[in-house]
Amino acid sequence: MTKRIFIWVAHPKPGSLNAALAERYATGARARGADVRIMHLAEMQTETGYADGATLSPDVVAWQDNIRWAEHVMIVHPYWWGAMPAQAKAVMDAGLQSGFAYKYKARGVAWDKLLTGRTGDAIITSDTPPWIDTLLYRSPGRRVMRNQVMKFVGVKPRRVIQLGSVKLAKPEKLDRWLQQAEAMGAAAA
Repeated sequence: MTKRIFIWVAHPKPGSLNAALAERYATGARARGADVRIMHLAEMQTETGYADGATLSPDVVAWQDNIRWAEHVMIVHPYWWGAMPAQAKAVMDAGLQSGFAYKYKARGVAWDKLLTGRTGDAIITSDTPPWIDTLLYRSPGRRVMRNQVMKFVGVKPRRVIQLGSVKLAKPEKLDRWLQQAEAMGAAAA
């Protein structure tokens, strides 16, 4: 059976390392027979705010449709000031609204996870070496993606990794990261 994989490049600039990692992930997945869709934040009209019941932009609706369609979701984004870029966060704020991704129960603080049955991967790129991010800050970007995004809405995290330091990476290291992304895509398929 063909696996449906949605890859979201959550980087606001076209032609980024994130886009290259996504393409190699897609190459690995397609080589194993997966049906892959890719969206690029750099090509999306994003939301500027959050409001329950607000009309979403066509690009955010398409983003939701891709998540709904997918059995596996992969998000790749840069790590800026301890989090994903604001434009990417705005898409998630708007797109992962109550009623689509989760729904709070009428009483108490419990919720239903509306995106169960899916798995997910994430690749986070940073100038901060991952070991320093872990030691000094306890890996906030990875923890948020794994626990407060994926697990919160019912997506079972497979691999959430951080690659860095991007600014210090030599071509050989960049090539290893691209190979790693391709292997992750193959494993996801």
